[in-house]
Amino acid sequence: MNKRMPLAKALQLGFGLLFGVLATQAGAAENGRPNIVLLLADDWGFSDVGAYGGEMATPNLDMLAARGMRFSNFHVTASCAPTRSILMTGVDNHRSGVGNMPETIPQSHIGQPGYLGVLDSNVVTVASLLRDGGYHTYISGKWHLGHEPWNLPPARGFERSVIQADSGSDNWEMKQYLSLKPDVYWYEEGQRMHSLPDDFYSSTYFVSRAIEQIESNRNSDQPFFSYIAFQANHIPVQAPQHFIDKYRGHYDQGWTVLRQQRHAKAIELGLIAPGSPIASMHTTQDWDALSAEDQAFQARSMEVYAAMAEAMDHEVGRLITYLKETGKYDNTVFLFLSDNGAEASDPYAQFLGRLWLKRHYVHTIDRLGSKGAYSLIGPSWASAAASPLNTYKFWAGEGGIRVPLIIAGIPGISANSISPALTRVADITPTLLALAGVPQPDGTYQDKPVEPIIGRSLLPLLQGQADKVYPADQALGYELSGNAAVFRGNYKLLRNLPTVGDGQWHLYDLSNDPGETNDLREQLPELFAQLQDDYAQYASDNNVLPMPEGYDPIQQVFINSLVNVYLPQLKRWGIPALLLIVTGIYLLRRRRKQRN
Repeated sequence: MNKRMPLAKALQLGFGLLFGVLATQAGAAENGRPNIVLLLADDWGFSDVGAYGGEMATPNLDMLAARGMRFSNFHVTASCAPTRSILMTGVDNHRSGVGNMPETIPQSHIGQPGYLGVLDSNVVTVASLLRDGGYHTYISGKWHLGHEPWNLPPARGFERSVIQADSGSDNWEMKQYLSLKPDVYWYEEGQRMHSLPDDFYSSTYFVSRAIEQIESNRNSDQPFFSYIAFQANHIPVQAPQHFIDKYRGHYDQGWTVLRQQRHAKAIELGLIAPGSPIASMHTTQDWDALSAEDQAFQARSMEVYAAMAEAMDHEVGRLITYLKETGKYDNTVFLFLSDNGAEASDPYAQFLGRLWLKRHYVHTIDRLGSKGAYSLIGPSWASAAASPLNTYKFWAGEGGIRVPLIIAGIPGISANSISPALTRVADITPTLLALAGVPQPDGTYQDKPVEPIIGRSLLPLLQGQADKVYPADQALGYELSGNAAVFRGNYKLLRNLPTVGDGQWHLYDLSNDPGETNDLREQLPELFAQLQDDYAQYASDNNVLPMPEGYDPIQQVFINSLVNVYLPQLKRWGIPALLLIVTGIYLLRRRRKQRN
């Protein structure tokens, strides 16, 4: 016989459960051990987030920005793997083995000190330190730091892991996006994966697996660190159709108008100084000179790009909903950033790339964004994504290395605030360790020497105890693929190689010229010389290698494809095939010299 629970007893039980939940939450907050969610976007430009002046719908990221702090002067490296190496270690990429991406590294640099192309054993990851400090550690998404057994996430501090190991892959299926390797490499808990779900879409899948990982220890009293590394908006740019449909007609005015609109919005939001000039990039086409058909195709490409960003933001919202439903949200710190600026390269512009893509993808306006189709935005739209900054991915201009950083969920943080302080990706690891109360290694880890962390904790800045991270007279060096910079206070020394730059050093005051339009090298010759000395010191201290004559990172991708993929395959086909590949390399190098 069923009996109803007496009302008084039911109320007693209900209040008991409620107070238990509140007590658990209070205890978690009191012990200073928050959960940490690190969200990494791929190839997002500075103004691709609504809270940074973009028109694309990113309501969940905007909500985090409203709860926390936006950084308007935050820097990463100009390509994927080097940024990820610093993000995971707090160590300069030249000292952690990732002096260059394996996809863009010159053949003559391979194996040189600091140029392994994968994470070296001389560094310890933030995941290892957090796990040792009592955290559950999870990763879901793109890894791109090596897929040797000693370099997969389980060997690098992650308790649970589901990763795509390479520079990128298709977002609808287990498929390569370029002929960089013979196969696409996915791993779960360190073991090779050979299939993906039938309903796979990368952003959805990564968040679903992250939720699954967190849920596996739902009742644990240990906090968690969840690193979700999206493929959005890396090429191929792909998105669910219902997101694409929302942007029909949004970009019919072209990239120059969009760049101007975002520039004005960045000033309005207080992200850059009023009156900051807007840069004009020589790589941007004249929209009005395009045919109506080309304009329609280009507009659709940007519609897909916006849709991919919104789809990712939607999945971030799904994660937030889960954390709220499980009572974990209020004790979770969120960090969002991009690994570099927007992707401007066009594989169709390269013979080998075009040849491979025509065999594996369609590229028609009616299919852009869908399964089996390949979309990209190219340099003209990338200039808009970088607005109000100059250049984009691969280059050391602000558009290549200045990206959004949002941090929310820290007690005492000033809501909806903006910090103009010079900051960099090396600061993330010490910030996470400070949040977790985990000490930094003192030069050794498990009785082995490790590289020291070079970044600084952002907590004093976040909690209003400081307005700077680095003294105005401290020089911060940077180099990737021959493109280089030195930051000192508001000033930046910059060198970009052809074809985007001229290979010469230039000097800018970023406080009023973030678009790098006004070269001050003649007005400030003493500072100009000092910063060159600073760069020489940085390059010497970090074993930075000079680039071969005529080096171009985009062309190097295809040279490496020839050497690493095609040559081993074609060797089996005999001398004619070998002659073909040698001829291809010769033609690429000849084209380089002609362009220079």
